[in-house]
Amino acid sequence: MTGTTKECISAGCREPGNVRSLLGAIVGDVVGSRWEFGGCKTKEFPFLDCYCEATDDTVMTLAIGDALIGHLSGVGDLSELAIDKMKEWVRIYPNVAYGGEFLRWALSDVRTPYNSWGNGSAMRVSLCGWAANSLEEAAAYSDAVTRVTHNHPEGMAGARIVAECVFLSKTGASMSAIRDYVNANYRKIDFTVDEIRPDYDYDISCQGTVPQALACFFESTSFEDAIRNAISLGGDSDTLGAICGAVASAYWGIPEGIIAATQIFLDDRCKAMIEKLEACFATGNVCCQVRQGGSCGRC
Repeated sequence: MTGTTKECISAGCREPGNVRSLLGAIVGDVVGSRWEFGGCKTKEFPFLDCYCEATDDTVMTLAIGDALIGHLSGVGDLSELAIDKMKEWVRIYPNVAYGGEFLRWALSDVRTPYNSWGNGSAMRVSLCGWAANSLEEAAAYSDAVTRVTHNHPEGMAGARIVAECVFLSKTGASMSAIRDYVNANYRKIDFTVDEIRPDYDYDISCQGTVPQALACFFESTSFEDAIRNAISLGGDSDTLGAICGAVASAYWGIPEGIIAATQIFLDDRCKAMIEKLEACFATGNVCCQVRQGGSCGRC
């Protein structure tokens, strides 16, 4: 477990003993991977086992993080870097269950968006919330990395609210305040997980995934409970887990044991990028030297 900032309750973690970590989307992806097409409908399942793996949600989260570090270091425009980094990471990891339309875009020379409303925009955007120093900045970063592919209004809105919820969570907002913000600025979460679980099915749209994933966070009593809520819906479980986990980790923190167990499923390249991102963003404020277009020596 390298590069993790161990700042708990006073720094924003609401669960005693947890680590302040931006790995929530990756944990949720890995936990949900074994159930992506399996229709889990219970919270009682093996949390991390040999059937789990990192999927496109993990790879694209890291690609966006790579772009954010480049942008904040003065390398270039965030949207252009997002295109470059997503295409680069797809070529390194071509077989991690990308959506067909996204994969065709990523492997081509095309740099224009394709009006997607898919939940792929929301599952990759959590680091925009971690990198931001204001709610407005979180939204701006999200928009910059989303409009390059998912420029449909639903794709844009779904990603933006996830980044904003991560920012609100990491900066100490209460769960009720975050819920009020979602209800006022995105969609009203007027259902419970138990109410929707029986009939909820596989859905790749933002509008059919993001509200449900956020509901799972709002009903959680811990980081692990949030992930279990998300997977228990039985839908696109790795993406539900990634979205819910992104917000839950910024709010609750993550138990060290879960971080260590998740890293077993990651290769050295992914671990190195996570270490760099943790060094830059996990303290809650972006490294000042990165902001000034330099390097802090860690990243």
